[in-house]
Amino acid sequence: MLAPGSSRKQIAHTLNAAYADGLLSHDTLIRRLDELFKARLIDPRQLVGDLTLRTSGRGLRSRLLSAIAVAIDRVGTRLLDRGSRLVLLALDWNGTHEELLIGRHRSCDVVLADPSVSRRHARVFFRDGSWVLQDLESTNGTVVNGVRVGRCELRPGDRLLIGDQRLQID
Repeated sequence: MLAPGSSRKQIAHTLNAAYADGLLSHDTLIRRLDELFKARLIDPRQLVGDLTLRTSGRGLRSRLLSAIAVAIDRVGTRLLDRGSRLVLLALDWNGTHEELLIGRHRSCDVVLADPSVSRRHARVFFRDGSWVLQDLESTNGTVVNGVRVGRCELRPGDRLLIGDQRLQID
């Protein structure tokens, strides 16, 4: 099981390493980090897909950067599921937000603009230190880790299928 926010932390490490190597300007780093930690839906390829970290064989720093590059590559690979794009659903595990509505309608907290997603598809709510997902009798249903669910507890790393949209809990 992944720790809450571990995918976001790996992406942040990659962005910081790219900044240290001069691949990103300060403004670009700040903009990408803001997007990483403020957005509810995160596409890792948009944040780090254009970065290629190279090692020069200079010791600990280069080995560390290489390890980070390998880790982010693994995250990117793990976030792909049969060639389709998987997006991170960043949940606040501190309980600051108590409920999120997921659906196609613009009034939802998390908007998935896909016709396979119902207008009000599912809701997630924070209860007793964990997030619970509840399908709202959607047309195409909600699947968690390959199992169709009506209501279930979510954990970091869980994979959701909402309509045809693939999400990973972070």
